[in-house]
Amino acid sequence: MSEALLKIHPLDTVAVCREAQTKGTVLDGLTLIDDIPAGHKVALKAMAAGDWVWKYGFPIGKATAAITPGQHVHTQNLESGLGEGVVPEPTKEDSASAAIITTKSEPATFMGYRRADGRAAIRNEIWIINTVACVNGTSERIAARARERWCQPGSPIEGVQAFTHPYGCSQLGDDLGHTRRILADLASHPNAAAVLVLGLGCENNRMDGFLKAVGEKEPRRIRFFNAQEVADEIDSGLESIEEMVEYASSFKREPIPASELILGMKCGGSDGFSGITANPLVGRIADWLSAQGGTTLLTEVPEMFGAEAVLERRAASPEIAEQFRGMVEEFKDYFRRHNEPIYENPSPGNKDGGISTLEEKSLGCVQKGGQAPVREILSYGQIATPALGGLSLLQAPGNDGVSATAMTAAGAHMILFTTGRGTPLGLPVPTIKIASNADLAARKPGWIDFNAGELLREGVAQETVTESLVSTVLDIASGKQTRNEINGYREIAIWKEGVTL
Repeated sequence: MSEALLKIHPLDTVAVCREAQTKGTVLDGLTLIDDIPAGHKVALKAMAAGDWVWKYGFPIGKATAAITPGQHVHTQNLESGLGEGVVPEPTKEDSASAAIITTKSEPATFMGYRRADGRAAIRNEIWIINTVACVNGTSERIAARARERWCQPGSPIEGVQAFTHPYGCSQLGDDLGHTRRILADLASHPNAAAVLVLGLGCENNRMDGFLKAVGEKEPRRIRFFNAQEVADEIDSGLESIEEMVEYASSFKREPIPASELILGMKCGGSDGFSGITANPLVGRIADWLSAQGGTTLLTEVPEMFGAEAVLERRAASPEIAEQFRGMVEEFKDYFRRHNEPIYENPSPGNKDGGISTLEEKSLGCVQKGGQAPVREILSYGQIATPALGGLSLLQAPGNDGVSATAMTAAGAHMILFTTGRGTPLGLPVPTIKIASNADLAARKPGWIDFNAGELLREGVAQETVTESLVSTVLDIASGKQTRNEINGYREIAIWKEGVTL
């Protein structure tokens, strides 16, 4: 193929245009009969209505009309085939790249913190966790005052963060359980050297029940009170944080094996290049970390629909494969309970970027998991088992904030977030924004930490870009700030399904 057309797999019947092309342009003997935007697909062969269209070596949907070589292939002539339940047998993956990464990986370390319970951390912060939304403003005021007092340059306290949310009261059943579980997981996260739990006093998410869910055994690490039970909640909050500062200041950075890192892989605002540059690059990081003995988290279950075979064949055991199938089917039932179409995806922004069907989006999405073995299936709110290493699949939706918060709650030290269109979103942990194209990286330098669009430049070696991102991950684990940290963008989102009282 020419440098202008990107054919990903030998069986593909479409290629992706590296740059916008005009009608009549001849590329590698192919005459374009439509204008083709950058990142969009062009037909390489004639296809009849009803024929499967192939990309990544997998079917991404069916032609809804006859397609001519050189024609723009998108939503006007391509639709998902998932609803029919019959998809051609996919090709087997080539695992050579994973084997190379595994055999060539040298043991790596980062400068992190060793907590009292033995866990590794990459930040030394104090977090404020609210049991209920009613004290959101209070927690933000306490955090702002505390940052002014204890987070000056050179301070061992690297941040004081308040994570506000709209829940904790007027919730029942699973919704209340999800809220409590996610907040309790965050309160236990190792990046928080110490935690202030702030309640109101009359909420459903009662302080005693919440603390039981946290299960904290280090009394110097956690402080708590209900705002209704103190004279001045701001003063009481600052007094609690002052006590925790002394404890948190005792931790110092030291060399820690990369095998103890847990990375969450996320994509948002994807485009036609995401599955070609940024997502496969992050997948190579997953393979590198797996070779180190570390753990990668992958979620966005609706964006596994149509790509299940890619992940299932990598299950470490028949039991893991069965659990994975159950997780996917349970999520489809979630859509059915709400009378919503299971395959209503991708988003308008994805389509603008060149993604046409859910299969196409999913096949690009799951590449973030690399080719590491699937060791564990996690329910929403469950914490990963680091000793297993490899890839853990987590039950959560595709929504950026909800899924990335779920991975943080599961133990991710940082999130590698690929994007083709850009987003300023930041999570409780460092969020590395990886642009799929150079235009985004140049246009939004205040958002983007790494430019995977370099992979589209002629002469740039895949290994060089991979090594550069590995270095970036280790630097950030050792204290270098991401754009979301510099910008002060730190937030959480919790999955809600049930009624509000």
